[in-house]
Amino acid sequence: MKEERVSFIVSEAHQADGWAGEGSSLAGFRAKKEEVEEEDFTFDEPCPKKQKTSGACLGQPSALPSSQAQDLRNELDMNWDLIELLSILTCVERWVCVNIISLLREENTVPFMVRYRKEMINHMDADAVRDVQLVYEELRSLAKKTQSVIQTLRKDGVLTAELEQNLRSCRSADELDHVYSPYKKGSKLTKARRAKALGLEVAASTLLDTPHTLDLRAWVKPGLSSVEEVATGVEHILADMIAKDPETLTYVKTLCENSFVTIQSSVSKSQNKNKDIDKFHLYFDFTCNIQRIQSHQTLAINRGESLKILTVKVNIPDRVKSDFTRWCINNRWRPRTLAREELCAIIRNAVEDSYKRLILPFLTRSYRTKLTSAAEKESIAMFVRNLRQRLLVCPVRGCVIMGVDPGFRHGCKVAILSPTSQILHTDVVYLHSSGQQREADKLCNLMIKYSCTRVVIGNGTACRETESFFTDLISRRYCHPLDVSYCITNEAGASIYSVSPEAVKEMPDLDPNLRSAVSIGRRVQDPMAELVKIDPKHIGIGTYQHDVSAGSLKAALDGVVQECVSFVGVDINICSETLMRHVAGLNAGRAKNIAEWRELNGPFINREQLKLVKGMGPKTYQQCAGFIRINPALKMIFQKLNGKLGKGSKPAAKKGKGKTGVNIPTSFNPLDQTCIHPESYHVAQRYSKHQYTNTKPHTLSKVRTSSIEELAKTVDTTPETLKLIIDGLTQPPGFDIRQNFGQADFKRGIVSMSDLRVGAVLTGRVDNTALFGAFVDIGVGRSGLIHKSNITLDKLPVSQRRRSLALGPGERVEVRVLNVDPQRGRIGLDLIRVLQ
Repeated sequence: MKEERVSFIVSEAHQADGWAGEGSSLAGFRAKKEEVEEEDFTFDEPCPKKQKTSGACLGQPSALPSSQAQDLRNELDMNWDLIELLSILTCVERWVCVNIISLLREENTVPFMVRYRKEMINHMDADAVRDVQLVYEELRSLAKKTQSVIQTLRKDGVLTAELEQNLRSCRSADELDHVYSPYKKGSKLTKARRAKALGLEVAASTLLDTPHTLDLRAWVKPGLSSVEEVATGVEHILADMIAKDPETLTYVKTLCENSFVTIQSSVSKSQNKNKDIDKFHLYFDFTCNIQRIQSHQTLAINRGESLKILTVKVNIPDRVKSDFTRWCINNRWRPRTLAREELCAIIRNAVEDSYKRLILPFLTRSYRTKLTSAAEKESIAMFVRNLRQRLLVCPVRGCVIMGVDPGFRHGCKVAILSPTSQILHTDVVYLHSSGQQREADKLCNLMIKYSCTRVVIGNGTACRETESFFTDLISRRYCHPLDVSYCITNEAGASIYSVSPEAVKEMPDLDPNLRSAVSIGRRVQDPMAELVKIDPKHIGIGTYQHDVSAGSLKAALDGVVQECVSFVGVDINICSETLMRHVAGLNAGRAKNIAEWRELNGPFINREQLKLVKGMGPKTYQQCAGFIRINPALKMIFQKLNGKLGKGSKPAAKKGKGKTGVNIPTSFNPLDQTCIHPESYHVAQRYSKHQYTNTKPHTLSKVRTSSIEELAKTVDTTPETLKLIIDGLTQPPGFDIRQNFGQADFKRGIVSMSDLRVGAVLTGRVDNTALFGAFVDIGVGRSGLIHKSNITLDKLPVSQRRRSLALGPGERVEVRVLNVDPQRGRIGLDLIRVLQ
């Protein structure tokens, strides 16, 4: 399977504009993707090693001592090596897997590892580390389930040494279920277990080891009234042995990999005219090679099957059965000595019975599970990429904005927001009824009163009509001398947020409808700060949301929110409690404690003061400190308002369990406004002393050309830490990584769908992406679709050529209109190029 990674890399060519910490060191932001050129994948085949996510010199691998590594390998008490299996499944070097597991066990967060422990994780990006974390947790869960199964079987008195070894050898939940299912309580006694209960297990072993000594007539006894019954019982035991033999299963899987295995769907006979049946017409007679089926096709088939509209089956060629049978009879299950014809017939029947009754259903389940798992991972990866790009949209700062939640009958809800997102005015205007002139005057007066030149319209009901209204005002220069422009933004989740406890707490006196208008406006002013208030699954990103594991999706989306918030950084003195809780190391309780401390004591003067907050232990402080910023301008404001911490004041003390207090400095530290972690401040001071004599960021605008490695040895640190320090010292005050991403597009005119012509070349912005293509807003009120077949490598920048869709929300593209279907409201587009 092709691998894809997105890492935030810095370029030496733009040292002043970088994003410190993600990817390489020196500034300048670009996205680097990795890919492996194979087009298809094969189940159970080791994937290629991932390329490093940075071109930086990594030096010697930093791994744990061998004793600790061995403890990690043995912690699960399984027959396989944890580190080796994790390395195979994730395609990550063994020493890196050891380090990641160790860091996770020490309760380190992913953002902290990616930024401050680069040398230990070989410069992997956040997505790659989360993949390793996910697989590690799955293996731990498998081991825990295996232990539970073993305890249950031991309690029931059916556990044998051989069965226990088979259970501990399972490498997936499917394999475990295959071995355990015959012994589950409530399941009827299998044919093999019934035969074993009659004492025929010895006869089956004799047939394989010394068939010339086996006399079936000697086994006829009460319960086994004839030789035929004895032969049948022996066949069932052999069939069970064959189906659970690892070597046999490996061989049959290899045969399948070299064969044309397909998945087929057709209309179910019991669908009873389901109302959704037309949505699945593409899959009424669908057949596809399982190695080439697309993820969205797998999820669509699964959904149709769950709705009982489709019937699905996996077709394995007959040649697999014949080759498998021949191999079993002539090789793996061939008796050790010459056997009579009637005994050979028993083995032949056992092999055929095992394949048809046990192995074929196992293979079918295995293929369906793997296809679904791969499709879910691809879908979740799409959600993650879309959410990341949605959160990292550049804020629109320094202007008053009008947020508009459009509507017909109940009017358009309007909120005017200050440049700092404070609510200046809220109102309701009825733009789509009689009295439009009066409402236009009302809007114009408000915009002139508050000097509002930007209008943000939600893309919900009445969006198109509201857009036309504002376009008409702009064309008539109705608000002269103001130069008014507008943009359309995705309002998904605004209504849900408006009635949430968070919104009630933040805007207790506002009507929920007006809260929606506030949220719509703030989504453009500071997208990340506003979107983190909403459950990611309600933001309208990705597809097949309800067809993937809810737990896996939530964990992935929460992880990317934490990653984005942490890497951007938060000003601890002005950020909301909601935003604060998404910083690495913090949670709702700790964020609340910080907000309460801030309200009681005033702004934080330095990062060290975080240690005074209740619940802020050493580990929490270590994880969050580097992602928190202290604005130096607030120092003077605080000293004017409250002189308690002025010159000569006593240091604050924190009373803690088992200690009398902790001395906390009360002066501002310039490094607190950078991405440099407090644990590296002494290194930053040594470095600045070596290079210049001042640690202020604006005086260190240039780094000498000395080798990073040599300089790192001089200041007694690692090259990775030194690169991060250089980034932190060379970035301008108030640097925001989001300034390298696109802003919302403001416009003054409108084009309708009827104006489109096939062949027309337009520019637009990607609104959303799915597994089958990208939806692009081209300004006609309806997004067009670029099918994935039209997103080819030659049309993409080199940095964006990866396995799946290289487009994400917010990216500007140039497209050509392929077809227009006004009746169905569909526009087909072809990608010309990505605009950078």
